[in-house]
Amino acid sequence: MKFLCRLICLCAFISLPALAQEPGLPAGLTSGDEPGLPAGLDLNHSTIQPAAPPTLPFGLSDLGESTVSGSEIGRNDNRLLRSVQRKLPFNLSGFWEARGGFRVTGDPNEKQQSITETRLQLQVQKSLRNIAFNLTTDLLYDNVADNLPVQLNSGRGFVDLREANLTFSPLDFVDIKAGRQILTWGTGDLVFINDLFPKDFNSFFIGRDEVYIKAPSDAAKFSLFSQWANLDIVYTPQFDADRFIDGRRISFFSPITGDLAGRNAILRPDKPDKGEVALRLYRNLGSFETALYFYEGYWKSPGGIDPVSGTVLFPKLRVVGGSIRGPVGRGIGNIETGYYNSRDDGNGNNPFVNNSEFRALAGYEQEVAKDFTVGAQYYLEHLFDYSNYLNTLPAIFPQRDRDRHVLTTRLTLLTHNQNVTWSIFSYFSPSDMDFYLRPRINYRINDYWATELGGNIFGGRKDHTLFSQFQNNSNVYLSVRFGF
Repeated sequence: MKFLCRLICLCAFISLPALAQEPGLPAGLTSGDEPGLPAGLDLNHSTIQPAAPPTLPFGLSDLGESTVSGSEIGRNDNRLLRSVQRKLPFNLSGFWEARGGFRVTGDPNEKQQSITETRLQLQVQKSLRNIAFNLTTDLLYDNVADNLPVQLNSGRGFVDLREANLTFSPLDFVDIKAGRQILTWGTGDLVFINDLFPKDFNSFFIGRDEVYIKAPSDAAKFSLFSQWANLDIVYTPQFDADRFIDGRRISFFSPITGDLAGRNAILRPDKPDKGEVALRLYRNLGSFETALYFYEGYWKSPGGIDPVSGTVLFPKLRVVGGSIRGPVGRGIGNIETGYYNSRDDGNGNNPFVNNSEFRALAGYEQEVAKDFTVGAQYYLEHLFDYSNYLNTLPAIFPQRDRDRHVLTTRLTLLTHNQNVTWSIFSYFSPSDMDFYLRPRINYRINDYWATELGGNIFGGRKDHTLFSQFQNNSNVYLSVRFGF
């Protein structure tokens, strides 16, 4: 699979000069039977839809003594782009982006720059009879990262292969999607219980686009449809871990040293080489989307540590859960639960492996005024075998509460004919007394160009709680994007 991914990626790189156009959906790829994605995770990267001739970006419209106006040049560029698109034997779309940011407070363990990169994403789609091929790859120059060699599983290097898969239907009631793909399910808005597909928390915290919180999986997805219910089976032959916080880009609290660490103490993981499986059984009951979930694999981010070597581990994990989402009053409500069975520490006696947990989420979203939407969630983590946890906890390790409570809010306001989006997403934990804010302003300049100003602000009282440990990583960023 790695060889195949690299070969496809090389082909995409060779085809770089042949940029062109916006794809239509391939045959057989409509997903009307599936539940909607959680808020905030619209994975369609082509949010900029070319529909009208573009205008040039600010500062390029004044051509001095030129007898050709900026709008005329824009139309000429558009015609050239469309002409190239029509000649290609496949659909091509994507974007180019430049993004820069810096920490607002000093961090002795990290660079002052939080992000400085330029990225070209190419999306290629081709359908042959009942088989659809999809390739999405990012080519980037990252001035903050030190590791230039390409590592597709971790996303490091100048290539980040997001998708490379085939979709086909061998039977009327079966769809198969095989290859690298981005998977998501569950009902939470940037809170995940039964979505145990890999996440990229580094991208999330340094200010990349929100969709990059989802990392790709090398998997086969089987979708079985019936009148009674539908079933998704996702088999991943080799465990895909989160792109977790390891100190390369984001500093964190180390329980081993009892202090904040970063590039001075990068975590070394020992990942399992076995596979994992996830199941979702779902159907609509009236206007409500219901689902049951099962996962057999490993903690996606490190859930244990070798006290001798300091190597972080991924203990075995089994999760069962359920969710329901549908209209409540004038808005949309959702409830989701999950039982995390930490199979390598059944009774909570091993202080170096995560205990089992119960997790629950309740959310509600409503448009309270024209173009103004408010969403709120309550999230709970309840630790099992708490007395054993306390009895075996090493003296140097900080003690966590049995219950961790988190409240989230998302406020979204559209102005200027919906071309400007004002948004803030907040996490606040009354049990940990820490918080995380994600404000952003997105300006859609025209059908091709957009710019965004945002930030990631962390705070709290104690160094070891989830959000408080990232205080030195608070940052602001600015981006500009051209979509095609």
